[in-house]
Amino acid sequence: MKQALADLPIPHLPVERELLDNGMRLCISSRPGAPVVAMLLHIRGGVGEEPEGKEGLAFLAGATLDQGTQRHDDEQIAALLEPAGGVVSGDAFGLNGAINGGDWKLLLEMMGELACTPVFPAEKVERQRARVIERLRVEAEDPAARASKSFRELVYGTHFLGRPQTGTPESLARIEVEDLRGHHARAWCGRRATLVVCGDVDARAVARAARRAFRTLDAGRPEELRDGPYPPIERRLAVHPMQREQAHLYFGHLGVRYAHPDYARLVVLDHVLGTGHGFTNRIGRRLRDEQGLAYAVHASIHATASRYPGAFTAYIGTAPENVEAALRGFLEEVRRIREEPVSRAELQLAQDYLVGSYALSFERSSERAQYLLSAELFGLPPDHLQRLVESFRSTTAADVLAAARTHLHPEQASLAAAGPVERNSLERALRRAGAATRSGRRRR
Repeated sequence: MKQALADLPIPHLPVERELLDNGMRLCISSRPGAPVVAMLLHIRGGVGEEPEGKEGLAFLAGATLDQGTQRHDDEQIAALLEPAGGVVSGDAFGLNGAINGGDWKLLLEMMGELACTPVFPAEKVERQRARVIERLRVEAEDPAARASKSFRELVYGTHFLGRPQTGTPESLARIEVEDLRGHHARAWCGRRATLVVCGDVDARAVARAARRAFRTLDAGRPEELRDGPYPPIERRLAVHPMQREQAHLYFGHLGVRYAHPDYARLVVLDHVLGTGHGFTNRIGRRLRDEQGLAYAVHASIHATASRYPGAFTAYIGTAPENVEAALRGFLEEVRRIREEPVSRAELQLAQDYLVGSYALSFERSSERAQYLLSAELFGLPPDHLQRLVESFRSTTAADVLAAARTHLHPEQASLAAAGPVERNSLERALRRAGAATRSGRRRR
């Protein structure tokens, strides 16, 4: 017997919101008994505003934010946080921290200090720049990373989503300390900031501490959403021949935003097509279990959806002699889910897994904080989790079919490949795989 939705332990995430005088949004979720307090400080819009030729500026600024403030250097920051189990780090989008519950004020004060008064010491900036450049050089020799990077460029073109957040060795080399300070002054401001605090805390005490910790953060200017333009969905190909044992293939196209009305149906679709748990999804079962082409293979359109469109992405790493079979498998399975309803058993399995997993996916304070940040950024209603789980359960085979026909476009999907591959052979493989699929679709 199906478990009723009302009986499922769908978490209730209480949240109290406050708008500080400088425009900063504050979201506090009290969770009595939680041993750890998690904090997220999100800054909107910094990546999209990087000057041309200085890509990676937002990332380098965030990554070096914890290297010193007007009051403490990096060693002093670590000495203050570590005894309390505290950690904090930054990236292009803000700060991420956690600490033992009883010491949450220490972490909040430190995050305020990092956000308001960083100094970007030149020698620490150079050290961080060198680390990032070295990592990028290693990734340049990794065929999976090369193919992934090219796939984003094919899908998003010149939009900032198509650029690597960490920049390139060339762009990073152009960034000066004054660039970091200028970026911080523009982007790290109250009207772009959202602070989420989740754990065993008193909401009023957190609000008072946040007002003190961020009192010197300027209001600044709000973010300008840079939504498009994006390249049309059409077949594009990027190939990186490399002497490796495996070929890495990324196949897909522009996807949807999180707020799209079909989002829940697409989550169900994905779990039937390419992201189901274990060995239950069609692409995994066919290419991995039945044909033995690879261990790592997946496909999803919902996973990267956010305020901006995500991407439908199918990935496989396989031997070069199996490339055509892998492409045929991708094309046939995407076409099949567009042409015929999924079976009752597949639908039931996907729904049961999704309903159960969402009910149990907020065990940690960090997971709750991440969801609450998304809810704030996406403008989700208070009962969103309940509605989402109900949508999973109410999705029909006809709903999945309609969503697939609307949002999946295998004939126009782009392909990025790296490894022992060549452009001409990939073009032939795509033609043969497409022709074989049209002339005789695989039956089950």
